[in-house]
Amino acid sequence: MAEAPVWSVLVLPVILVVVTGGVVAVDAVFAARAAGGRVSFSRAAAAPLREVARLLVTQRRGTTVADGVLWRVGVVTVPVAALLAALVLPLGGVVVADLDVGVVWFNAMEILAWAAVWMAGWGPNAPLSLVGGYRFVAQGLAYELPHMFALISAATAAGTLRVGGIVEAQSGVWFVVWMPVAFVVYLLSAVAMAFRGPFDAPVGRDLAGGAVGELSGVDRLVFLGGRWLLLVVAAALSVPLFLGGGHGPVLAPWLWTVLKTVVVLLGLVWLVRRFPTVRMERFAEFAWVVLVSVMVLQVLFVAVFVLVW
Repeated sequence: MAEAPVWSVLVLPVILVVVTGGVVAVDAVFAARAAGGRVSFSRAAAAPLREVARLLVTQRRGTTVADGVLWRVGVVTVPVAALLAALVLPLGGVVVADLDVGVVWFNAMEILAWAAVWMAGWGPNAPLSLVGGYRFVAQGLAYELPHMFALISAATAAGTLRVGGIVEAQSGVWFVVWMPVAFVVYLLSAVAMAFRGPFDAPVGRDLAGGAVGELSGVDRLVFLGGRWLLLVVAAALSVPLFLGGGHGPVLAPWLWTVLKTVVVLLGLVWLVRRFPTVRMERFAEFAWVVLVSVMVLQVLFVAVFVLVW
């Protein structure tokens, strides 16, 4: 897989922001439809733009004895971690950085996002935001192990940690065909990583917004934008890991990659609105008892299959 030219590093954030904006607009349309109101498609889709404009002109507010450095660093690191994770995303046969340890790099950037959300919750020196930050850490401890097993499944089947190599290994059969459990668990962890849908307890209403409760203005915009970026990047990585990347008939590889990513994102955005928020202790129990168990079996199956064939 060819590495993209240096200037593509500047283009990548623009592409991700555009895609993220489209996903947010679609989510706004779904939200309007779910509310049952007679809202036009164009008006619902433009709602995120109005919210962006409102946050840009809203004055920042602070809290008493806040750790300003920790607070701001946490907020900014959320989108930065998402963008750094996206460096290993292939678009057809081109990737910005096809690292030999691409899967590990992605997982490391995800862990960086953990620290960022926790810092954004701790920095304001406010109880509810702090609880929200710790909720995300607890959520991460719940989904991370199944998530890592899902990544290991794809890497084991391909015999490499390079994302481009994983795509090349699916030239015949996509990994989702013979490791569907890993694919589902990966998508589940992608939603939890972005604390969306049923996994939005870290920013829950019972905490008046939790980790984002004390954020306002540009800070809130950057943090929430980073949250959406995490979802987009995590969902996009499922394509090279399990859906064959750019492999497909007739169409160009880059177009197949885009189509598959759009389908995954639309599916996730639609599904997450179908489930209520899951209580943290129940999700942790489900993750450690059920998801870890099925993923161990999935990895064993993949390992045996690779050894035999």
